[in-house]
Amino acid sequence: MSKYQIVISDGFELKYCLKGYGKPIVVVIGSSIYYPRLFSDYLYKKFQFIFLDHRGFVKSSRALNLEDYTLDKVINDIETARQRLKLDQFIILGHSGHAFMAVEYAKQYPDYVQRVVLLNSAPTNSEERQRQSFSFFNETASSERKEHFGKDIVLLEEDIKRDPDRRFVHMCIRMGAQSFYDYTFNAAYMWNDVYTNMPIIDYLWGEAFGNINLIQSLAYVHKPVFIGLGRYDYLVGPVSLWNLIDNSYENVKKVVFEHSGHNPMFEEPHYFDQVLIEWFNETN
Repeated sequence: MSKYQIVISDGFELKYCLKGYGKPIVVVIGSSIYYPRLFSDYLYKKFQFIFLDHRGFVKSSRALNLEDYTLDKVINDIETARQRLKLDQFIILGHSGHAFMAVEYAKQYPDYVQRVVLLNSAPTNSEERQRQSFSFFNETASSERKEHFGKDIVLLEEDIKRDPDRRFVHMCIRMGAQSFYDYTFNAAYMWNDVYTNMPIIDYLWGEAFGNINLIQSLAYVHKPVFIGLGRYDYLVGPVSLWNLIDNSYENVKKVVFEHSGHNPMFEEPHYFDQVLIEWFNETN
């Protein structure tokens, strides 16, 4: 059972969804509509999740300036929601680009964060890292995967021309062959009813996340950290980008899901649930 409510921060109406039961609280930053579709019912019996919008997934109530969508503003939104929900201690989870938000929040507000879960993010979204991921796909993907990707990606331009306000969504759908272990999987239904505020998303993904290196940032996070990566995640791979997370990061547990792309919680739910719960128990 899930329940939607709204917290207002700086004029943005951020929706959040409560789903699951259990004492531990997990705050998943991103879209409160999209992310509940990715986790298993079993996990909702072990944790209560709070799926929280950030302002990149809600309509603006005013004309926006650049200062309206800095990363610090997003972090302030999370803190506003924490205060509204009266959370004293919680786990913060960020998937893909939202991992940058999770780590930045944990750095700025360490007193409230018990643990940090980072899923399927590269250490940075710099242009150089994007080139590395592009080369990883070209050099290691199967010919069948590349062919399927080629057939889908040529349709992206027409998708965007027809519906430019959902450019981010169309891109995510058309890049499925780089996103999923099963490269034929069509994830379009996951994005139903998801609104995207493109100026905010463009800035965060295009600029803010390119100026952060999570490996360096994690040196300032002194809480247990779980990093989950998909072996076939061609969007932010290869997993070797995280090799600098070594024994000096004693608080970090890194797990590679061998039969997953960008969404191991959806692609390998049983194994994902098992290792996440084990990590939680180990660090309790």
